[in-house]
Amino acid sequence: MAWQTFLSVFGTVFLAEIGDKTQLATMLYAADAKSAKWWVFLGSASALVVAAGIGVLLGAQLERFVSPRALKLAAGAGFIAVGVWTLVSK
Repeated sequence: MAWQTFLSVFGTVFLAEIGDKTQLATMLYAADAKSAKWWVFLGSASALVVAAGIGVLLGAQLERFVSPRALKLAAGAGFIAVGVWTLVSK
């Protein structure tokens, strides 16, 4: 079960991060000839780890007050809303 959870989370987050503004910002920092690429990588990776940690902590606390089904429905509705907004925005 642990590997299934790991692979599910990894795949979802990986696909969500490819080509997003975080990756583009990281590419811009790395494109600067003066920047040390390892520091760009470490800074970006650390930021993603901290952001994910905050998500895990908040999710664990939210679970105490809201059912997992309601959280899944809210997350799904949020993703659909963002997708629709992306399709209709100019």
